[in-house]
Amino acid sequence: MGGAVPGRVSAGLWVTLALAWSAVAAEGPAEPCGADGWAQDAVPPGAAFVAAASYRGPGNNDTRSNKALPILLWWSGSLFPHFPGDTERIDCPRGSCLVTRSRRVAGHRRTKALIFYGTDFRAYEAPLPRLPHQTWALFHEESPMNNYMLSHSPGIRLFNYTATFRRESDYPLTLQWLPGTAYLRAPAVPLAEKDAWRRKGYGPVLYMQSHCDVPSDRDRYVRELMKYIQVDSYGKCLHNRELPSERLRDTSTATTEDSEFMTFIARYKFHLALENAICDDYMTEKLWRPMHLGAVPVYRGSPAVRDWMPNNLSIILIDDFDSPQELAKYLDFLDKNGEEYLKYLEYKSVDGIKNQFLLESLEKREWGVNDMTLPNYLNGFECFICDKENTRVKEEQEHKKSRGKIPAPRPHIAHFKHMGCPMPTPGFGSVEELSEGDSWKEMWLQDYWQSLDQGEALTAMIHHNESHQGRFWDYMHEIFLKRTRQH
Repeated sequence: MGGAVPGRVSAGLWVTLALAWSAVAAEGPAEPCGADGWAQDAVPPGAAFVAAASYRGPGNNDTRSNKALPILLWWSGSLFPHFPGDTERIDCPRGSCLVTRSRRVAGHRRTKALIFYGTDFRAYEAPLPRLPHQTWALFHEESPMNNYMLSHSPGIRLFNYTATFRRESDYPLTLQWLPGTAYLRAPAVPLAEKDAWRRKGYGPVLYMQSHCDVPSDRDRYVRELMKYIQVDSYGKCLHNRELPSERLRDTSTATTEDSEFMTFIARYKFHLALENAICDDYMTEKLWRPMHLGAVPVYRGSPAVRDWMPNNLSIILIDDFDSPQELAKYLDFLDKNGEEYLKYLEYKSVDGIKNQFLLESLEKREWGVNDMTLPNYLNGFECFICDKENTRVKEEQEHKKSRGKIPAPRPHIAHFKHMGCPMPTPGFGSVEELSEGDSWKEMWLQDYWQSLDQGEALTAMIHHNESHQGRFWDYMHEIFLKRTRQH
């Protein structure tokens, strides 16, 4: 997925929300929740809330009324996975909760958790003071480039629970772009048709990117690769060829997997699949779509990508080659040797998916991708947090009743591997070889390290029980001076 604009909902999440909302509209309105859902001090007099008949969870034996339930506040209200109201009762395996996007309840004693979207989370806008009875939960399936603060320990440790693309997070979203094994097994365009496409003058390699100047610096690598093999580039980045129709040039056509668009790009033997940022388990449609179409991905992205591949020969990893020239030689070899090329598509056969880890991961995940028979991952994470908070409430009550004989619950803190991503590096060559004033170096290396300072500044503010967000820049200045003295 490309980097989203801060403050906007990503394209993938819009698809998820649209599917959920359309199902709700089809079911019709639910019974109104009304003011009974809140304690009197939570809602201004006369305020009304309507609960939607959206995902209700598997059900439980929780008989508490709404006004006795823990409250989960979606601080990033644009992600609130219920429609059309602002508040909903959810029934999860271990108990029920009220979820809302109304910030009026931010300081309420029953508001036990705040849920943040990583792309929207900004240190200088964080709700302060941080209340001791509340946990912070992070949902971030987007690119690490959207918020590098989360890639540093001070940033990610601000959160108690996480749902990120990394398998180590509390609620992993690693395979968010892979609907299932059937998606991988979809038939490929016959090799004879691909060879005929080549004879018409099309290159063996497709590149289609319109988001340029990203942390992975992919264009720098592709520019060098183009010196040694024909690469047809249709996007705004390194553009050298036009799509055959205005309709196919429409960005929305590409993002919605339009059938005409998919048929066109499926004729290529190889797709350059370069993520916009490098991090373990960050894999997007750039990888899975070519595999669905039967075009071999030439991939750079997650260093751990092999763990998730259907078999041992299904993608070509750029980092396995010493140079773009060496990669070009291998692609040319496969282009001219059909039997060797087809080995990369054997995973599409009936028993071609050999990776048990991939199969088990798809089977065990509780959420679905474009599957209305399963909860989406927003609802799933919501219930995950609800269950955690109900458990915490119970443990706190037992601690209080025992007058300290039963230990108080220990806070769960996210750690570096829940998100931590490495410093960006040039797509080709080394940082030392880049010229002074190189725009990539000035943009992304600075962003990466400033994000560390931001995480440290917000952590310090929380420890000092700061309540005034405007002091954030004072803390940033202090950290800057400290680093300057150290160097």
